[in-house]
Amino acid sequence: MGMPLRQSLRIGAHILRNRIRGRDRFPLLLELEPLFACNLSCAGCGKIQHPADVLKRRMPVEQAVAAVRECGAPMVSIAGGEPLMHPQIGELVEQLVRMRRYVFLCTNALLIPRKIDQFRPSPYFAWAVHIDGLRDRHDASVCKDGVFDQAVAAVRECRRRGFRVTTNTTFFNTDTPRTVIEVLDYLNDELGVDQMMISPGYAYEKAPDQDHFLGVRETRELFRKAFAGGNRRRWRLNHSPLFLDFLEGKVDFPCTAWAIPSYSLFGWQRPCYLMADGYAQTYRELLEDTDWDSYGRGRDPRCANCMAHCGYEPTAVFTTLSSVKQSLRALRSA
Repeated sequence: MGMPLRQSLRIGAHILRNRIRGRDRFPLLLELEPLFACNLSCAGCGKIQHPADVLKRRMPVEQAVAAVRECGAPMVSIAGGEPLMHPQIGELVEQLVRMRRYVFLCTNALLIPRKIDQFRPSPYFAWAVHIDGLRDRHDASVCKDGVFDQAVAAVRECRRRGFRVTTNTTFFNTDTPRTVIEVLDYLNDELGVDQMMISPGYAYEKAPDQDHFLGVRETRELFRKAFAGGNRRRWRLNHSPLFLDFLEGKVDFPCTAWAIPSYSLFGWQRPCYLMADGYAQTYRELLEDTDWDSYGRGRDPRCANCMAHCGYEPTAVFTTLSSVKQSLRALRSA
């Protein structure tokens, strides 16, 4: 199962409008980081490795909304850091929902019990809770015991209140096809979340743990085995069929990181939220003054093992909509 049909049609219309206007590069989703601070210190994350004065900063709501308007992306992923630490996060989400942007609030869920009353269920809003395995695996990933149980309790409460809940699970070279199957079975069948996002671990240069990121060959083998036996078809995965093909190694794509730009406290990040080769002050400057052809596997050695959604999910979406066969396939999975 891919994204909801209503959302898929919105994205398709957005792409068509931009193609008609002759635009070669335009955004599908904005990665918005209104802060870098977090209440956890995960081994595979490099976002909290900033000086104390930077970690104290919070992006004003007006600035965040202006960035969304400026780039025109129909979807916004609010990340960080832990966005629920932002004192005006409820107001920010409310404004974006009123703009009819599809908003995913990425969170470790620890603050949901304290903040949930600031939010209302909407077809334009979804919690995106990070769950990186079952209890022991998840707690080890976030370097703190008890987080898995708190996250699961928060997910259940969100669902009880009528919210749409997605999850985001990152896999590393310590995972096996069995651990992938176990956590996705649990999220899909027992916890009953609406949809699940999956990602191979990507090498944050400042992450404390640099030893457990996946390579391309390892990623393809892991997902090919995990998806076998009909698992892929029955899991409610929030990805296009072609991106899942890509994870298995059935197809390969060039990177189109420009379709998921990243905007943070420092500005528009080049070239994506995984790499920081400087910042642009405007979205137009990001598009026009970035040498996009110098990035991606086979072009930049830092990209050699990257199969992250920020670079390759957009390519899968564009490829899908350029083919009647693949478009029908995606609609059947919606």
